Amino acid sequence: MIQRFFKSQIKIFDKLDGQWESPRVNKVISNLVVLFFILGLLVGLMNYLNIKTPLNSVSPFFAIELAFNVLLIFEILGLIFLIPRSVADSVGKQFEIISLLLLRDAFKEFGHYLGDLKWEIDFLWELAPIVSDAFGAILLFLITGIFYRNQRHVRITGNYEEQSGFISIKKLISIYLALSFMGLGIYDLFTAYQTNHFNNSLELFYTLLIFADVFILLFSLRYNSKYLNLFRYSTFALATIFLRLTLSAPAYFNVLLALIASLMVLGVTYIYNGMLKKTVEST
Repeated sequence: MIQRFFKSQIKIFDKLDGQWESPRVNKVISNLVVLFFILGLLVGLMNYLNIKTPLNSVSPFFAIELAFNVLLIFEILGLIFLIPRSVADSVGKQFEIISLLLLRDAFKEFGHYLGDLKWEIDFLWELAPIVSDAFGAILLFLITGIFYRNQRHVRITGNYEEQSGFISIKKLISIYLALSFMGLGIYDLFTAYQTNHFNNSLELFYTLLIFADVFILLFSLRYNSKYLNLFRYSTFALATIFLRLTLSAPAYFNVLLALIASLMVLGVTYIYNGMLKKTVEST
């Protein structure tokens, strides 16, 4: 009975996963992002022209922030679908999300400087966090690209049956992560309607992601307990903790933590590949 219940959930995941990267879904996502961008632009322009709106404190740059927020929702769903395929690729996706968050924050801050600018020393200091976020995003983009290029996907299971079982467990984790993410989104919208203040639960979702990474790490030990794989997976879980801290860190420290996490994972990837190559050569 329980086994049948889990199998039905895995079938639902497989159906959704099969459709996720289809051209039709990509068009729907693109259309939604453009739609929210236009809506945000209209609200921002109305405020700029002193026309009353429910969001009377936002500028036209709110359109970019809103579009990025919608895009990030779909990026996080893409991350959830990646987990069963490759833990390494899902970590890379996390860095993609953080780089987009940094870009979003840079655009958001630029929205405060739409009027006449006075290029004084105080204003230059105010620009420093924006520059930090922007260049941090670019560096993350570079490091993530190098990380993807140097990935070596090695099966840790002994046979097809074990591999299928391990993937099924990761699919179940992904399903419950997706449900948690949607539940947090609904809760955020509900509290925003009640309090007129939007609380982003992305930090809580990343906390759940940490526990999911650790569970996958511990569960993988039943198939392979080699130190090489154990250390690599542990580093991925630690990187998620650093990225979770990035979400609540102040200016400069958010970029610093994200870069430390990315360089740590990239360094372990190079070391892992070198040790893996020596292991193959010796056998």
